[in-house]
Amino acid sequence: MTQATVLIVDDFEDNRAMYTEFLKFMGYAVVEAANGLEAIQKATSLAPDVVVMDLSLPMLDGWEATRRIKSDPRTSHIPVVVLTGHALEAHWQSAREAGCDGFLAKPCLPEALLEAVRQVLAGGLLADEPLPDARLVPRAPKVDGRGVHNE
Repeated sequence: MTQATVLIVDDFEDNRAMYTEFLKFMGYAVVEAANGLEAIQKATSLAPDVVVMDLSLPMLDGWEATRRIKSDPRTSHIPVVVLTGHALEAHWQSAREAGCDGFLAKPCLPEALLEAVRQVLAGGLLADEPLPDARLVPRAPKVDGRGVHNE
């Protein structure tokens, strides 16, 4: 069986390192990008199996990087899971409009990211449905002293 490749796109090096090490430990090949332009370049040249995209990125934000990845015939088939601190409903909607296949809110446990990657690789996510996990942003997030969670 071929090892799946995950492209982690985040401008914060500690985030990239944490998710990279965890996914490698779980058997994935991982490539990193620190900005939106680098994400597009690596998605095009390496054709990863899934892209995990932050939205707040230097040089080119994650919304535009996702749009470009999804509009290019060479990369349009690659699922993009957004992993961001932008946890409002409007951010989920704009990420969907840009073409993302899933949406996770930071802080995100590595196990939740792993589950999202597994779901996407299995073809289990649709662009019109948020990821079904209490640690992920639902359509109408409820916020209280414990953070954002499903009702």
